[in-house]
Amino acid sequence: MVPLSVLELATVATGSTPARALAETTELAVVAESLGYRRLWVAEHHGMPAVASSAPAVLIAHLADATSTMRVGSGGVMLPNHSPLVVAEQFGTLEALHPGRIDLGLGRAPGTDHTTARALRRTQDLGADHFPDSVVELIGYLAPRDGPPTHPSANPGPGYLPEVWLLGSSEFSAQLAGLLGLPFSFAYHFSPGPLDAALAAYRSAFRPSSLLAEPQVMVAVSVICAPSEAEARWLAGSSALSILQRRSGRLGLLPSPEEAAAYPFSPAESALVEETMSTHLIGDRDSVREGLDALARRTGADELMLSTRVHSYEARVQSLTLVAERPPGA
Repeated sequence: MVPLSVLELATVATGSTPARALAETTELAVVAESLGYRRLWVAEHHGMPAVASSAPAVLIAHLADATSTMRVGSGGVMLPNHSPLVVAEQFGTLEALHPGRIDLGLGRAPGTDHTTARALRRTQDLGADHFPDSVVELIGYLAPRDGPPTHPSANPGPGYLPEVWLLGSSEFSAQLAGLLGLPFSFAYHFSPGPLDAALAAYRSAFRPSSLLAEPQVMVAVSVICAPSEAEARWLAGSSALSILQRRSGRLGLLPSPEEAAAYPFSPAESALVEETMSTHLIGDRDSVREGLDALARRTGADELMLSTRVHSYEARVQSLTLVAERPPGA
């Protein structure tokens, strides 16, 4: 049986607020833990009205306090936006508060537009050329070691290293994760094309490290599960319209299925949405299970992470509950 986990964005839907979205994410974490999901990650995005998870470390502290056994972490922290020392201090503190339950997923994309990225970084350099060095630096602040402290140092520091993952949607981070001997999570939910090549690159490049002896792969996938395929397709209308709005630069709250049903999609828009969502698993419990089984067999993934972007909290809980009733390989 392939373990399942949850990717959350603290989704702000039409008619809702960021405060309500954060409260619902907290409630969802408690539900996910009770259903047996292995971990819940929150993603760092900025300047997006529909996403309230802009400060992962703050939200992770709250989620870890609301749960007791499930791992909680970032999927991910966009490291080029931050000083490695600051991230080390944040996640060392989280690990000290919740030992053995914190994950630090690291990505090299900005998680936002260029204008917002410049505001975050306070520099005109928006490249991620220093990402490999930053990952090594960050781990160095928290990895157990002998001898006197280095300068600079984090506190909490050595001995308070969470489980570190590299995230990616291409071969670059896959190869880096392999070379550093770190677990790798692939973003199939928004970049399905490079999946097979990236996982092959990761496994080929993998070198055992003090943190990981063998390759460890997680694949994130978009899932909407409902009692019937018709209901699941109806709920998926929110994602369809949201995709179109983002592609055209019209950022807003996640639309409702009713708004999506009333929108006059042109043939070109319908084709774009259909292509983008072709790898999403949308349907009833059995069809979603079959899709998860097929993805697990194709990738040899050690774990699958489910991203469920629907308008209502109740529909998210329904989807996670139905999938948990018949997990992959059961």
